[in-house]
Amino acid sequence: MVDSYGEERDRSTGLKEPVQSDRSVPELMRELSDQTVTLVRQELDLAKAEVATKGKRAGLGAGMFGGASLFGLYALGALTACAILALATGMDGWLAALIVAAVYGAIAGVLALMGAKNVKRGVPPTPDQTIESMREDVDWTKLRAQEGRR
Repeated sequence: MVDSYGEERDRSTGLKEPVQSDRSVPELMRELSDQTVTLVRQELDLAKAEVATKGKRAGLGAGMFGGASLFGLYALGALTACAILALATGMDGWLAALIVAAVYGAIAGVLALMGAKNVKRGVPPTPDQTIESMREDVDWTKLRAQEGRR
């Protein structure tokens, strides 16, 4: 298959076909070395970006756990107020405090569930896409090396 630049490309991969040339082995090895360095740099950049994304998700989840803790403390304060008011007066005061405590407790529960979900999405902070991409690069290189031996 010939692309718009007139270069031969493999139909299955779309990659540029190797061209027989008069270049020497040292030139080819130098080119391979340069391309390998470029590929490794690109893979490291991808790994950095992926780890940063997962770190942000874990941080968001930790913040939600902090929010859940805060509302849990509010619930404890409301329950304390409820017990005090229940002992000091009749139904009206403690019932209102109990309703507030239930609302705070529900908010804390929702935040805790959301925080756990976000932390789980960000952990472990391994760059899965980068690992898969590097495996594909190694497989492609092995295939091209085997074809070159033939």
